[in-house]
Amino acid sequence: MKKILIIDDEKPVLMTLEALLQRKGYEVHLAGTAAAGIAAIAKVKPDLVLQDLGLPDADGLETLRGIKQAHPGVLVVILSAHDSLNNAIESIKLGAYHFLSKPYAPEELLNVVTRALEQRELVRETVNLRAEKEELSRRLEQVEQQLAPVFTSRSMREIEALIKRVAPSDANVLITGESGVGKEIIAGQIHRLSKRANAPMVRLNCAAFPQNMIEAELFGYVKGAFTGAVNDFPGMIHEAAEGTLFLDEIAEMPAELQTRFLRVLQEREYRPLGSTKMVKANFRLVAATNCRVDEALQNGKLRQDLYYRLNTFHIEIPPLRERREDIPTLVSIFAKRFAEQMKRPEPQISPEAFRFLMQYGWPGNVRELQNAIEHGIVLADDGVVTEEHMPRELQLPPILQNLPSQSVKGDSLNLESREKQAILKALAQCHGNKKKAAQVLGIHRPTLYSKMKRYGISLVESGAC
Repeated sequence: MKKILIIDDEKPVLMTLEALLQRKGYEVHLAGTAAAGIAAIAKVKPDLVLQDLGLPDADGLETLRGIKQAHPGVLVVILSAHDSLNNAIESIKLGAYHFLSKPYAPEELLNVVTRALEQRELVRETVNLRAEKEELSRRLEQVEQQLAPVFTSRSMREIEALIKRVAPSDANVLITGESGVGKEIIAGQIHRLSKRANAPMVRLNCAAFPQNMIEAELFGYVKGAFTGAVNDFPGMIHEAAEGTLFLDEIAEMPAELQTRFLRVLQEREYRPLGSTKMVKANFRLVAATNCRVDEALQNGKLRQDLYYRLNTFHIEIPPLRERREDIPTLVSIFAKRFAEQMKRPEPQISPEAFRFLMQYGWPGNVRELQNAIEHGIVLADDGVVTEEHMPRELQLPPILQNLPSQSVKGDSLNLESREKQAILKALAQCHGNKKKAAQVLGIHRPTLYSKMKRYGISLVESGAC
């Protein structure tokens, strides 16, 4: 329930506003003087303050000034019978959200209250997102320090050679690849090997912020640029000064913002939101996307002119299933890391478990492999990770792996035209249990055996019953 504090020395006004706001579901607190109001703010921590200018114990504008200095995040709506333009202007200058002249219509007041509370909620979400971003950056930094890119396979060794040649320059780099292949790890390696390594690497995931907030996060803003901009915010471009700006999921950036960002790359200057001054931009750009570039260009998610700027050097990271030589080294790295975190000896991976790791398709790539190793170490109390400790997806026969994950229902299948696919999905859903799969399909178990034989479906490798 949102809390609203009313500071007014007129008792009828207090009673009327209290009744009006309580009917709308707000928790209302009252104060008849400036001193009582300031004390109530510290105690109640209201979401919104409705303050009269004509208070008996203090000047209303000075009271507003004191509230905003002590509690800059509190939104204040000024209510005044003194309808003067000077009062209104001065109130807004001191940080008031809005100025209402008495008398006012109840609907007008309620509309202002609604907008103010919505704005406060948006500011809170922005603060939370920023905190989450900083925490994510901290965790990613720890991961990067623990895990350098693995260059065992030929394709990754070629990428390593390209990184060593590209990193010392200031050339833009575009990294592509499926989700989970390690694009951010490669970006971090480029930064660490660059001449900007002592400056920050600033990360912005364009898919993690609402589209209307990405521009403010990237370019920054000055106080008063928009409702809720109560302080200056320098923005990511400023924070990346002398360092590297990493834009993940660049194709998720709104098209009109891509145009503005392209001008920054061309002119090396930009203007924060609400500012009249141009600011020099000095950063090295590394961008990434898990989209197919040709499709992103075709459907307009990625502008061609921006793509040509990004694509000075293009590093495409192959999926893990195409570089299985990297799996043993990655398994060793992950096993050691998680064992250290859990304060356990480094575990052994049984031959059967290792076979599962090598034959699995890894649709989630390196990130999924990391999760699988953590899963196995958590369950392996005796220091040996066996096939039984692997996630259930890995324990399925290869023929049942990486099928579509939607549930299978007997009454929704056309068994005459799609019997084999339906049987495979049912077996995968039931983790190879034929009895349960037959029940899902709505057929008898001997019938299922007959159809499996007909379609050459064998689960012998997994030992499923």
